[in-house]
Amino acid sequence: MATKSVDVLIIGAGPTGLGAAKRLHQLKHTNFLLVDAAAEAGGLASTDVTPEGFLFDVGGHVIFSHYLYFDDCINEALPKPDDWYEHERVSYVRSKGLWVPYPYQNNVTILPVEEQVKCLEGMIDAAEVRARTSDKPKNFDEWILRQMGVGLADLFMRPYNFKVWATPTTEMQCEWLGERVAAPSLKLVLSNVLNKKVAGNWGPNATFRFPARDGTGGIWKAVAKTLPQERFEFSKTVTRLEGKAKIAHLSDGTSVSYRSLISTMPLDEITEVIDEAENLRPVSRELIYSSTHVIGVGIRGTLPPRIGDKCWLYFPEPDSPFYRATVFSNYSPYNCPQADIKLKTLQTADPSLSSSVDTKTERAGPYWSLMLEVSQSAQKPVDEPNLLKDCIQGMINTGLLQPNDEIVSTYHRKFHHGYPTPSLVRDGQIKQLLPELQSKYAIWSRGRFGSYKYEVANQDHSFMIGVEAVDNILFGAPEMTLHEPDWVNGRKNTERRL
Repeated sequence: MATKSVDVLIIGAGPTGLGAAKRLHQLKHTNFLLVDAAAEAGGLASTDVTPEGFLFDVGGHVIFSHYLYFDDCINEALPKPDDWYEHERVSYVRSKGLWVPYPYQNNVTILPVEEQVKCLEGMIDAAEVRARTSDKPKNFDEWILRQMGVGLADLFMRPYNFKVWATPTTEMQCEWLGERVAAPSLKLVLSNVLNKKVAGNWGPNATFRFPARDGTGGIWKAVAKTLPQERFEFSKTVTRLEGKAKIAHLSDGTSVSYRSLISTMPLDEITEVIDEAENLRPVSRELIYSSTHVIGVGIRGTLPPRIGDKCWLYFPEPDSPFYRATVFSNYSPYNCPQADIKLKTLQTADPSLSSSVDTKTERAGPYWSLMLEVSQSAQKPVDEPNLLKDCIQGMINTGLLQPNDEIVSTYHRKFHHGYPTPSLVRDGQIKQLLPELQSKYAIWSRGRFGSYKYEVANQDHSFMIGVEAVDNILFGAPEMTLHEPDWVNGRKNTERRL
């Protein structure tokens, strides 16, 4: 016998779970419960604070949106103009010792002439292949070669994407790409090279918002506060699911019966705790994902001109373990301790120079910060004990840090589930897993790892997947974000309002 009973049980208080809870509350459904293993809302969109007071998101998150409903909800949670900073993305790729403006494939004019020639020859060859080929690319690597050619593939796309996904591009599908990768215009690239011009911003996040205080996690804590607090139970995990009986057993010994369950647990984990799901485990265990290490460094001093107004930066080359760096202090001045806060220097970037600075006295700032992301998989192992040290050396190698820069705070956190990989077999896997969980056990497995669709795994997508799951449960409405990514990404979705 269950300890309590609800109509809808939600597992996970990240964006997807909060989207589901927000929709239920808006529709005046009170008989729901949201359970999360953490002590507060946020999930994979949380923010950590170091002992020295530096904020680091658990990965690179910014706010841009395809949905008015999402905008309504976050604007309700953080309604004041000074709750936000608005930024234009200033993004570069570190290549051949140069900062090449993003998107790289449109700005090869920055590269040495011999590299420009390789890129242009490859693009011309690719255009010829496209002209005489009618079949679709078999994988992401073929897509890269057909759209960009071997020059851009070898300089940037292949090494960068391996650093991101920890999976070779030959083992990834290309159906997920949509608006996420800019296919270059040969005419534009040639014009830019001949006129020595740089192409402007591209993509859905060319401008973005960021919360003034409390990092990305502050958004989701604020959204959670707009909901009845008695609907949340934190610091509890689901240890077992009686699938047919629709009972969830929690880590504190209580149990909850439900009519419908919205789960944001990783798809490969929920099948392990459902009593009757033995037949699904061979499929779910073959889902491919990578782990993510988030590294943060707080630095003493004013932001140097070499960094300037940069937002995030890409690193395809092997001189650094990280694939992306975010100048996190540029997003909000409150992501660092204020200048009057006194902190000790832990070390210089080159530790052999630490004896030349005062590491014993607490001294005032100002401060700035960098946040790095490193992927890991069986195909791309990481030296975890030395990763922080290797990343600091990588920052010196790539010009992010000078050897004598003073580091006053460090951060390192690993996320076992970091990126859901769009593998060649992923679509077949989720077409088997998601419908069976729903039809047999009334489980809507949704979210970044609940439904394993990276192409709809941004914060706005994740939130709306929760909203649409509720509408599907209550009204049978289609879940457009989950099932039609290109459609929702290609328009402003205005059908729902708060």
